[in-house]
Order: sequence, then structure tokens, then C-alpha cells
Amino acid sequence: MNSLKLWTAIGMLVLASSAGDVMLSAAMKRIGDLDLIRMEKGLLGVISHVVRERLFLLGLCCLIFSFFCLLTALSWGDASLVAPASASLTYICSAIMAKFLLHENVDRRRWLSAALVCVGVLLLVK
Repeated sequence: MNSLKLWTAIGMLVLASSAGDVMLSAAMKRIGDLDLIRMEKGLLGVISHVVRERLFLLGLCCLIFSFFCLLTALSWGDASLVAPASASLTYICSAIMAKFLLHENVDRRRWLSAALVCVGVLLLVK
């Protein structure tokens, strides 16, 4: 049962973190070049543009939730398992989400590295 709770927390952490990263990326693409905004409207203009973007705020909420999932997972499991498992699985999940939600080009080399990360996580679990 403890293992199921731990992996549920890690799974929620991975999904929330990846979703947050993808939403932040999409939001920043919507906002545009921050240097141009800063030159036109200053630092407060940049801050204003970013905080008014709802996708940014939603992504930020996902990342905050993922942080609390990380704290929960660390309270239930060893850091030597939680940290590498969550980081590597987040990498894989983010690549999948970037490919299918942001329509980014994820080449063969990135898929191969994601597969090797999976093997590394499996070695940690055993």
C-alpha cells in the first residue's frame, strides 16, 4: 500500500510538473519577446503582460501543486528514489506533451534519450 501511495504521488508530481512546463511554454509563446516588451514598456510592463496571461497563471498553479506532490512523495519515500524517478519521468512526459500539445519537433535522439531514462528508472525501482 505504501508503494502505491508513493508512486501515485510521483505520478501526480510528474503530470502536474509536465503540464505546468507545457502551459508556461505556450503562455510565453503567446506573450512574445520579453526584451521587446521591456524596451517599450519597461520591467513593470513585462510583469503586467506575464501576470495577465491566464495560461501562465494556470501553469504556475500546476507547478505549485507539483511542488506539494514532491513534498508528499519525499515524506513517504526515499529521496534517492523520488528525486531521480520524478525528474526523469517528468522529462519523458514533457517530451510527449511538447510533441502532441505544442506540436514541437521531438527528434529520434530525444526519444532515444527518453527510453534510456526509462531504463534508468527501472534500475532504480528493482
